[in-house]
Amino acid sequence: MATYSPRASEIHRQWHVVDAEGMVLGRMCTEVARLLKGKHKPMYTPHIDTGDHVVVINADKIVMTSGKAERTMKYRHSGYPGGIKSESYAKLHARKPAEAVRQSIRGMLPKGPLGRQQLTKLKVYAGPDHPHGSQKPTPLSIDHAKAR
Repeated sequence: MATYSPRASEIHRQWHVVDAEGMVLGRMCTEVARLLKGKHKPMYTPHIDTGDHVVVINADKIVMTSGKAERTMKYRHSGYPGGIKSESYAKLHARKPAEAVRQSIRGMLPKGPLGRQQLTKLKVYAGPDHPHGSQKPTPLSIDHAKAR
């Protein structure tokens, strides 16, 4: 029995839109990463990008529970000795909400060329409007990700 590996012509990508208003960050990001990887499809293969396109709207209205926004730090390094910069998630979210959500989802994708390719299918917007209406994205409801 040979192992099945989908061809590029067999992969059909759909568009999904996720309204992040009132959702818990980590729970929403795991579902979005699952869609970007293609794990919801029966033809999922770990080494091939079989995922769908995802549009996240209202990134500025996302929630973190139990004070994690102040405790969680985001780091970046310039490459020089002593060049590490840190910022709390609350400050990053206030400054660039779309980038904060994008970085959280990026951390849940594979590292390397495959993860970078999957990340190109993610579009994050701070407000409720997005320019991808012509792709007819289907609204995705993630029930367990709502903050209680």
